[in-house]
Amino acid sequence: MNFIQTRGVDTSRPTTVTFSEAILAPIASFGGLYVPEKLPQLGLEFLEKHRNSSYKELAKDMLNRFEIDIDSEVIDEALSLYDKFDDASNPVPVVKVKENLYISELYHGPTRAFKDMALQPFGVVLSSIAQKRDENYLILAATSGDTGPAALETFKNRANVKVACLYPDGGTSDVQRLQMVTEDAPNLKVIGINGVFDDAQSALKRLLASESFKDALQKKHTSLSAANSVNFGRIIFQIIYHIHSYLELVRQEAISMGEKVYLNVPSGNFGNALGGYYAMQMCVPVEKIIISSNENNVLTRLIKTGKYDLRGCEVVGTTSPAMDILKSSNVERILFDMFGHVRTRELMEDLEKENVYELTSEELTKLQACFDADYCNGEEGKKYIRDTFRNDGYLMDPHTATCLKSYETCSNPEIKTIAYSTAEWTKFSPVIANALTGEEDAEDIVALESISKEANLEIPAMVRGLFTKPIAQKTVIEKEDIEEEILKFL
Repeated sequence: MNFIQTRGVDTSRPTTVTFSEAILAPIASFGGLYVPEKLPQLGLEFLEKHRNSSYKELAKDMLNRFEIDIDSEVIDEALSLYDKFDDASNPVPVVKVKENLYISELYHGPTRAFKDMALQPFGVVLSSIAQKRDENYLILAATSGDTGPAALETFKNRANVKVACLYPDGGTSDVQRLQMVTEDAPNLKVIGINGVFDDAQSALKRLLASESFKDALQKKHTSLSAANSVNFGRIIFQIIYHIHSYLELVRQEAISMGEKVYLNVPSGNFGNALGGYYAMQMCVPVEKIIISSNENNVLTRLIKTGKYDLRGCEVVGTTSPAMDILKSSNVERILFDMFGHVRTRELMEDLEKENVYELTSEELTKLQACFDADYCNGEEGKKYIRDTFRNDGYLMDPHTATCLKSYETCSNPEIKTIAYSTAEWTKFSPVIANALTGEEDAEDIVALESISKEANLEIPAMVRGLFTKPIAQKTVIEKEDIEEEILKFL
């Protein structure tokens, strides 16, 4: 399968590229992104075939349907990393929480967050391509809290790859920060910046598009790629768990094959939701994809009004910090799929120049045929955490909690909902401890102990061990100094 570009093609690039080319150089013409030329149409026949398949069997077949130019043995090695999740036979449990609400738990990998679902296999694939080509790559990662630890975990000590990970200093939980700054592999560099996630992501996109930066890397015999969801190598693995989650409801006899469901996705950068949209286009019967936001609710406004308006907006710090994002990169891929490259380029240029774009009424109708949205503030989220634990015996993190409000406001109660839990409770313990016990401003380790006692849950050894590991990465800089710092690292 070939990949094409969301904003059209400039004269310096080929019209189409292979999968491996798209993931090695993920920024396309005019600052756009790569997307499949045509999605595989799988239908109910594919679902029926995999009614009783393992996660890895499902994943292998879906990747084969994309006809990606990756050797079969490399794919097998990549997918074997799911064997190291909590339950090798079921790396993504789907748990019934309410009568028509099921939660797909995506956090059972090594860094306790959903980014492992895509980044664990992605690291194997990209490193293998680099080795096959005898090339060296710098992988850039910008993180609001979960991409960074997952990228560092998958790429550490891999051949032909170095990673520079940017995170907003003070903008992650303590556990997320410790997962990054305690990494000591020689091919990893963690850089805190005085700013917010959008600053880190903007720097990443600028460097990916910068010819002078690429020239500087070439002098060091290094090429450039990215681990963020601008890279389709991430997205392709995120499609799989949406298909798996639907099949889990069939296997649990919660639905019959072909019955429609809602997919309810806590959304920041929109990669998780995009995976659900592609799954919907390929085979999964979906009533609508519900986007759940926090106070940084640009996505809710887009889906409700058709306007993506950042004028006068600043990122608001919330209890769900991994979603403290204003510029959601993967919305662009939805715009392309619905409206084509000419309109997508026009809209994205409006956003870059004017900080706003607006869909026509016809375009908004098309968007709303697939999506609905609501947002949940921090106090509401803590109430959902507390009430769901007390009434249903289920403990969730504050990102997952945003789904509970949109489940109430956007869903037909007669239709089953699959909501996605993107992080384990251990990643955001002060917020959860406050929700359950009322304690305020507790340090992470104190909050972890409090929740462990209240909920009778054991703190995972890898999380507890973070608090005694030495800090190996101490760099915190101004955002203007990022390029210099990365070149110094190389």
